[in-house]
Amino acid sequence: MTDTSATGSEIDEHGEVGERNLRILEAIMFASAEPLSPAEIAPYLGEGADVPLLLERLAARYAGRGVNLVRRGDKWAFRTADDLSFLLRREQTESRQLSRAALETLAIIAYHQPATRAEVEEVRGVASGGGTFDVLMQTGWIRMRGRRRTPGRPVTYGTTEAFLDHFGLEGITDLPGLEELKGSGLLSSRLPPAFQVPLPFDGPLRDDEDPLDPDDQGESDPVE
Repeated sequence: MTDTSATGSEIDEHGEVGERNLRILEAIMFASAEPLSPAEIAPYLGEGADVPLLLERLAARYAGRGVNLVRRGDKWAFRTADDLSFLLRREQTESRQLSRAALETLAIIAYHQPATRAEVEEVRGVASGGGTFDVLMQTGWIRMRGRRRTPGRPVTYGTTEAFLDHFGLEGITDLPGLEELKGSGLLSSRLPPAFQVPLPFDGPLRDDEDPLDPDDQGESDPVE
């Protein structure tokens, strides 16, 4: 006896309607210059379309090709396959190169997020000028998350989906771990036994964070 328990939407996603939606999804993703979330894609597809399922199906079709459909945080984008990216590397003229201080600050925020400026300075061992945070915010790689529930209510910072996209990370948990950092020579192999790479957090506000104030305009803290 034929199983008729499957719903119309389940049949559609793997039938003619599903194939049409896949073609529409493919066109949307190729036309977009920025990664897109399922919510941004849904209006272009038929009512009731299972966007996450369609994204997974399209990603499977492009696996092993010259371009892959990849996840960047909660969004998706077509990107050159990792093993071929060196062939298409484009020289980009940067209006301003990131300083060593900015790179160190970015790395600390990535691994320690959510982090305040004072916490970044504690890890670096030197004061960080407000301009360093402004430059990183202008690149779109860090964002203001909230305000710490401590005296002065300093701003907490975290990385963005643009950061994940630029560095080819599906999520913040894909940052190199301790063994990878040792293997690359970025960390000494003679670290103390108790040393651990911090676990970053880029989810919703934590219990020790308040929402940003209404007048926060994306500028870094003047003081903390």
